[in-house]
Amino acid sequence: MSANNNKRLFYGSCFAIITTALTFSVRAGILPELAETFDLTAKQLGFINQMWFAGFPIAMIIGGLFYHVIGPKKIMQFAFFAHSAGILLTIYSGGYVGLLVSTLLIGLGNGCTEAACNPMIADSYEGKTMNTLMNRFHMWFPGGIVLGSLISYGMTALNMGWEAQIWIFFVPTFIYAYLFYGQKFPKPRIQEAATVKGNLKNMATPLFLFIAACMALTAISEFGPTQWAELVLEKSGAVPMLVLALITGIMAVGRYFGGEIVHKFDQTGVLLGSAVFTALGIFLLSTQTGIMIYVSAAIFAVGICYFWPNMIGFVAQKIPKSGALGMSVVGAIGMFSTSIFQPIIGGWIDRARETANSMGLTGDALELAAGQETLERMITFPVILTVLFTILYFWIKKRRATDAAMGQAPKVNVG
Repeated sequence: MSANNNKRLFYGSCFAIITTALTFSVRAGILPELAETFDLTAKQLGFINQMWFAGFPIAMIIGGLFYHVIGPKKIMQFAFFAHSAGILLTIYSGGYVGLLVSTLLIGLGNGCTEAACNPMIADSYEGKTMNTLMNRFHMWFPGGIVLGSLISYGMTALNMGWEAQIWIFFVPTFIYAYLFYGQKFPKPRIQEAATVKGNLKNMATPLFLFIAACMALTAISEFGPTQWAELVLEKSGAVPMLVLALITGIMAVGRYFGGEIVHKFDQTGVLLGSAVFTALGIFLLSTQTGIMIYVSAAIFAVGICYFWPNMIGFVAQKIPKSGALGMSVVGAIGMFSTSIFQPIIGGWIDRARETANSMGLTGDALELAAGQETLERMITFPVILTVLFTILYFWIKKRRATDAAMGQAPKVNVG
């Protein structure tokens, strides 16, 4: 394939993930307005959020299973349909049930984007270049959230309704459809990765199962605090959507330079450091107020910055024969985990409000206490990850040393 063809596929992938990012950030920004418009509880908002995260893994697993049968082109055609239908149905939903269905459709479109674009990039490039572009592709998720957060904040300040904000989703959707149109898509570089049987065989290994379990925790560590930023930080003395923009802005910059950092520390070292910073960041968010919220958010952003691209990159490089299905399943596990926790987090907020109310707190003090208590519960996730990634770091280091001592090529590609 020509270099120009590969560039259009890569840029199309970036606009597709920007669409995903806008559906995440703008929805986070309009949650209070949706609650007021349709008289929804935090738990009901949690179920609506759950549909976004539930559609994601469903599409990723199905897309991963049939990636080499129908190809990334058809997967992205369905993504365009699901995004478009979901956007329109959200605007004309009319209530709770309509929002559930429309959010599920958008989640399916987002999952198709991951299912098609991750293996497409892995098959188009290799080594350090693949690591660099995988991080830069995923850079546009936080980058898109920055755009979405600022757009949502500005449009809300101008008293523009939530429906107007949803229409914005169509801009990157039409752009990625145009960039993908008429292009030639790559074939798998590793033959065994092109069969479901070969994929499953290489997924039934301790290393794959371990990283899949870790993915469940990295995803909720990232998406738990960010999806609920507007509600849990509303009375912290900071502007929640600006906090979200700060977090995702730092993530975008960090991911742009992610290839060099991964090349220096390997994915295992980067993931371990990420877990430590994430735990510290959530702890500070749960205890600080005012301007210190922005400092805490910056530390949290450094932590979650490299989680997602390097979990996918780990599978692509160190378990390459798991193929598109392996990458899709790991990503799906992350989103499924996050989906499960959405109504749970909503329930935590409702119960925290009840607890604060029983203590005699009211108004802003009640909302602040509820938000901090909810964040405090979330610290558990990155603390567990710190232990798990320490194990992974020494596991990969020992395997590399054993292979070197035996005079063999490494069993895993460490880049």
